[in-house]
Amino acid sequence: MKKHDPRRYSSLVVDGAKQSPSRAMLRAVGFKDADFKKPQIGIASTWANLTPCNMHIGDLASEAERGANAAGGKGVLFNTITVSDGISMGSPGMRYSLVSREVIADSIETVVGGEGFDGFVAIGGCDKNIPGCAIAIARLDRPAVFVYGGTIRPGAKRRDIISVFEAVGGHAAGKVSEAELLEVERTAIPGPGSCGGMYTANTMASAVEALGLSLPDSSAQEAIGDRKREDCRRAGEAVVKLVNAGIRPRDILTRKAFENAITVTIALSGSTNAVLHLLAIARAAGVKLTLDDFTRIGKRVPVLADMRPSGQYSMSELIAIGGIQPLMKRLLDRGLLHGDCLTVTGRTVAENLRGVRDYPADQKIIRSFAAPIKKDSHLVVMRGNVAPDGAVAKISGKEGLSFEGRARVFDGEEAATRAILGGKVKAGDVVVIRYEGPVGGPGMREMLSPTGAIMGRGLGDQVALITDGRFSGGSHGFVVGHIAPEAALGGPIALLRDGDRITIDARKRSIDMAVSATELRARQKKWRAPKPYTNHGVLAKYARLVSSASEGAVTD
Repeated sequence: MKKHDPRRYSSLVVDGAKQSPSRAMLRAVGFKDADFKKPQIGIASTWANLTPCNMHIGDLASEAERGANAAGGKGVLFNTITVSDGISMGSPGMRYSLVSREVIADSIETVVGGEGFDGFVAIGGCDKNIPGCAIAIARLDRPAVFVYGGTIRPGAKRRDIISVFEAVGGHAAGKVSEAELLEVERTAIPGPGSCGGMYTANTMASAVEALGLSLPDSSAQEAIGDRKREDCRRAGEAVVKLVNAGIRPRDILTRKAFENAITVTIALSGSTNAVLHLLAIARAAGVKLTLDDFTRIGKRVPVLADMRPSGQYSMSELIAIGGIQPLMKRLLDRGLLHGDCLTVTGRTVAENLRGVRDYPADQKIIRSFAAPIKKDSHLVVMRGNVAPDGAVAKISGKEGLSFEGRARVFDGEEAATRAILGGKVKAGDVVVIRYEGPVGGPGMREMLSPTGAIMGRGLGDQVALITDGRFSGGSHGFVVGHIAPEAALGGPIALLRDGDRITIDARKRSIDMAVSATELRARQKKWRAPKPYTNHGVLAKYARLVSSASEGAVTD
């Protein structure tokens, strides 16, 4: 057993006569004499009443505090921010979405480091909360547990937020009336919780559980109910145990753990954003992970979950049959998971999965290995003269495995969305949305509005879309994002013109334009970088610091 001090950090803040002023301040917020001898456990809450994903997390944070206190620690609550992707989508505000991941990580690191917490619980709901919390956990390397705030229940007629975006496209095409659109809008979001398909929040919650940073089943629980409250209490208790045992995040966040997370993400048909976020978390943990690792693992891992947006089922329906633990057990038994990886339970993945029951025999959500939805990964890393440093496609197979068409080029999301809704994008077009990368956006906006409009207009199998931005986990169709180098840095996507032929081939993992190298050099000489979106504030700071999407779009 390695030597450790359960109060390694808090003792520097509250012990001794010289720290009497610190203790005086803490007495004012409720500390008693005995509390100064306990490990201090921060409870990082992403509560905010601005989004269904996070509106309940304040109560969950209080449960985690109770768990930490009951286990012999002293819980201390604090807040960080959230930005709602669903609300800001399709607007200038979406530029702040990926930026919020960095702000969340920075703020948790700042508070935990500044206050001398010995460990912490981080509770997240909306998309960027989860990787932001995980990045902070990896950076700080203090005992920590992540808790997912839980999924939303389906709305009327199994609707969710994607139903609304696609109804907008249907309305533009004359297929959905004003009254029908309003009815979808009013019934799609019934209460608290993150978006209900295998979109980014549920994908990342599952990936973080597979990493070993969450208690078993934390990712597969509804936002409202006794199970989620108990999950939070147990997380508080677990952190105290980790503090006492001297188990730290980097004991858990090994290369094998990241391979497990990639495997589970693929099997679940998870969001393309998982690529971006897992690269970023790995960077914070000091683990070398690249786009090529997703390709390597993707060759042997099938897509097994028939989950929205490409499939039929919601997270609530997956929860009803057992969540992701039986899937992980199947993957382990198949030799596709590393069972020896340590987790926040203090046990290994294999030990956590021992005794997990398989799914009911009559369930239809998780396919067998003999009849997968796709025999290899739906997350396809592509390269070619459009994306020399890589791009990430989400190819379920339902939309085909290749697409060739003529470029319809737009400098920004708004122009593309107007053209799609206005009927100016036709079958055979490859919609190109550029200057939306990490630097160019700045902030790498999600293209749910244009992809939703394409699907709503009935063009999902007739139009492709490529971008140096990224996609919502709810986007589906023939889409390729994260194109690097991005347009703002003079990447080849900046050189595309209307009418250029583009070929996308998932089998060859290639994305190319039929433009000669000589012509591209000539276009490059004429290209000029656009003016930055802004020269001040957080967006300008982000644009100066951020790395390529191919490296996770990190700022540290």
